[in-house]
Amino acid sequence: MFRSSRPTRRPGGPFPSAPRRGLAALALVAAAMTAVGGTLPATAAESQGPRDAVRGELERLVHDVGNPAALAATLGRDGRTRSYAVGVADLRTGRKAPVDGRVRAGSNTKTFTAAVVLQLVGEGKVELDAPVERYLPGLVRGDGIDGSDILVRHLLQHTSGLPNYTDYIKDAVLGETRHTYYQPRTLLDVALGHKSTFAPGTGWAYSNTNYVLAGLLIEKVTGRPLAEQITERVIKRAGLRHTYFPDVGERGIRGPHPEGYFAPAPGAPLENITELDPSWGWAAGQLVSTPADLNRFYSALLGGKLLNPAELDQMRATVEIPDDAGWWTGSRYGLGLVSTPLACGGLKWGHGGDIPGYATRAGVTDDGRRAAAVAVTADPGPAPGQEGDAQALLDVALCQ
Repeated sequence: MFRSSRPTRRPGGPFPSAPRRGLAALALVAAAMTAVGGTLPATAAESQGPRDAVRGELERLVHDVGNPAALAATLGRDGRTRSYAVGVADLRTGRKAPVDGRVRAGSNTKTFTAAVVLQLVGEGKVELDAPVERYLPGLVRGDGIDGSDILVRHLLQHTSGLPNYTDYIKDAVLGETRHTYYQPRTLLDVALGHKSTFAPGTGWAYSNTNYVLAGLLIEKVTGRPLAEQITERVIKRAGLRHTYFPDVGERGIRGPHPEGYFAPAPGAPLENITELDPSWGWAAGQLVSTPADLNRFYSALLGGKLLNPAELDQMRATVEIPDDAGWWTGSRYGLGLVSTPLACGGLKWGHGGDIPGYATRAGVTDDGRRAAAVAVTADPGPAPGQEGDAQALLDVALCQ
């Protein structure tokens, strides 16, 4: 689901693939299926949606790369949404992949969480350059870690130096214990048991711990549950009808959805991992959404419908992502928002997210008027690669 704070990771780890690897790494899926003498069902050749370059890219993700299913949605300048589905929702039954089916959106959740924090900034309830200690006194302490030195901005920007808790629980969320419920404070305690990566504000490293703290800050300031705040302040305001924050203990996915798969090791058979307890993602990655809803969200966000101009400007103020972090070439990180150069010039804004079984990428043009999102139903795997297939598909959708 999440990106590791390091440019390499173990096979099947619960992190978003480093974007330079992108979904090209999913070629491991095809290898795994070949190893067990299996092939995608014949229905994988079927696809739904307009016949254009976007669908062509999706068909390649299924037929050439070997994903069970690939979904996408595009939002044009005319306001028209086009949705696509290629492949099968269930390898066992051969059921077709549903158009605009629900998927675990992984770290796209971070942008939702950041939007709520920035709304609170606009309401005068939070200051971006105030220390975390002001809002969560005595909570953030550890080896080289002091909440008095870490600013709210550092959390949203991944410049806090906080250890990434998913580096230490990644095996648990893939085995039988993937059904374990984790409280947010438990996740924070895992992180605070390790030494800081660097002094706050002196470096950049992706850490899901930052967003667990952002979620705790939201709850402390508002006196209300995070799920409610994201739902009322973002999901409903943006008109997202198929996006939700799973309830405590909820392990399945509501409504039409493709099954999610992962290979526990290179060459191993694919396993269905659709059902899991996503509480270990919480404010950093627990949301369920659809490609079309992700487009609506990012378009509403960049279009100024969720934040005041001053807070949106802060969100779009980016810092450099180090080359060795393994991100998309030219990417920069804002406050829960990533900018990446478009192949045709200009920038796309968005995020991505991987969780065992699903990988999603979403992007919107600078003015918020064109958007595209893609999701595939397999864990990205550890293989190195160049700019990912998903980024190429976003470029096709946003540039054509």
